[in-house]
Amino acid sequence: MGKEYATGSGAQSLISVHTRDYALEMQKSPFGAGTEPLALEDGHQLKKDLKSRHITMIAIGGALGTGLLIGTSSSLANAGPGSVLVSYSLVGLVVYFVMCALGEMASFIPLPEGFAGYAKRYCDESLGFAVGISYLCKYLIVSPNQMVAGSLVMQYWVSAERVNPGVWVAILLVVVVSINYFGVKFFGEFEFWLSSLKVLTVLGLILLLLCIMLGGSPTHDRIGFRYWHNPGSFAPYSGIENQGTAKFVAFWSVLVTAVFAYLGTELVGITFGEARNPRYTIKKAIRLTFYRIIVFYVLSVFLLGCCVAYNDPQLMTAKSASTSASASPFVVAIRNADISGLPHLINACVLLFIFSATNSDLYIATRNVYALSANGMFPEIFSRTNKRGVPVYALIFASLFCLLAFMVCSSSSSKIFNYFVNVVSIFGLITWISILVTYIYFCRAVKAQGYDRKKFIYYAPLQPYGTWFSLFFCCLISITKSFTVFIGEFDYKTFITSYIGIPVFLIALFGYKIIKKTKTVKPEEADLVTYKDVIDLETEEFERLEEERKAARGGKKDLGWFYDHTVGYVF
Repeated sequence: MGKEYATGSGAQSLISVHTRDYALEMQKSPFGAGTEPLALEDGHQLKKDLKSRHITMIAIGGALGTGLLIGTSSSLANAGPGSVLVSYSLVGLVVYFVMCALGEMASFIPLPEGFAGYAKRYCDESLGFAVGISYLCKYLIVSPNQMVAGSLVMQYWVSAERVNPGVWVAILLVVVVSINYFGVKFFGEFEFWLSSLKVLTVLGLILLLLCIMLGGSPTHDRIGFRYWHNPGSFAPYSGIENQGTAKFVAFWSVLVTAVFAYLGTELVGITFGEARNPRYTIKKAIRLTFYRIIVFYVLSVFLLGCCVAYNDPQLMTAKSASTSASASPFVVAIRNADISGLPHLINACVLLFIFSATNSDLYIATRNVYALSANGMFPEIFSRTNKRGVPVYALIFASLFCLLAFMVCSSSSSKIFNYFVNVVSIFGLITWISILVTYIYFCRAVKAQGYDRKKFIYYAPLQPYGTWFSLFFCCLISITKSFTVFIGEFDYKTFITSYIGIPVFLIALFGYKIIKKTKTVKPEEADLVTYKDVIDLETEEFERLEEERKAARGGKKDLGWFYDHTVGYVF
């Protein structure tokens, strides 16, 4: 057909067949013959108003949440500092490979249809539907759950007897819906500053823990690695006599907590369709992921294990506490160091984390509804956008599920609602698995159609080994996720909520495949063209402007250069 495939190097060999022409010529476009993607039609387009700094901060801000600030208390108490360090490092490596795989696909063609769009193009339409539904379920649940958490945090200062928790839920709901309604540019700027505060908070806590560890606290007690020796680095799981087995079970149980802490890292993939200069923005965001995982997760849990013993009485109390400052192991370390006043500050930080997470979760839920609609899997009305590029009907749909948060007004309902946390983690694991499977099919298609991955603007390192490694561990953790329910008294509620995501995913996958009679996409027939010409032209224009800026600057280093080579590595 005389096509000249783009290599991903921007201005080099722009593709000669355009999106609309390709659909007419091949007559097998996933969007139908003679038609362009719904996401490119007027009234259905998203605005590309997210700058590079927005994307990079959303990338790290989406992962920094209560899972790190509070969830580490149960991890440390159950398994000890050694198990926590190894488990968070292992899951961090898995997450890095997931992000690399997503980054290569997204930088090649950043689809506004999200994860469902990539799976539909490169693997199978039924997988696109299943991962879209799974990810949507996760965020339709986690958004109201974050609001419940916010109301619990407020009870640290104002008791439920004085102010009904539903008041805090209502305030939070109105604020985050308003932020999402005013458009992605406003959302991106707001989330940039919220995430910046989250990053500064975690960096401040890391420095504080380092000072405590080295004897810089009011007690002047140089702790060092004392707690790694006594009571020890690996704690045994209660109820198991054999110490070796008990320590391994404790370690493996913490992997699930680590997964929950990292959940949300992938949400930046949903924002790529609204990013300016997406290829270079994605490249920067993904490459910095590795260093951020090491600093914000691995380093923080390492220092935490040095400052708090796993059998600390205050940690045991924090383990069973609700979502507030009292539940944070960081507060335990601060109290042991006789530093006063900070627990209130930590509680304010927890509230900030929850507010940011609620804001971004509602955004992701909205864009997931939009993505399913743009892929023809949901009613078309949900992909309609206003003049700001906001899919308003999708926003209304996602916001209605946030009303579930008012269950907090009933104490019994609030207890049942806590089981939703289990549901979130299994849906997150399923999403990671789907991204990795899609990437495997993407690589096959790229190879079959004559592309050179090494000439892409961004290509994932250590492939395909990294993908298969991550896929194996994601599947293994999904299957063994809540094996501890079989130790001691069987908790059927925990078991059901831990694994319910698997049958939901399988029913969506095979149900859609049977009803729609979809077929697995062959590598040589995968659509590597539609929408690519648009991105190629954007990339070419961006590279031209960058060359002009460099020429005008000469050899001087302006503020932009200093930002990129200093704080830009974090922010």
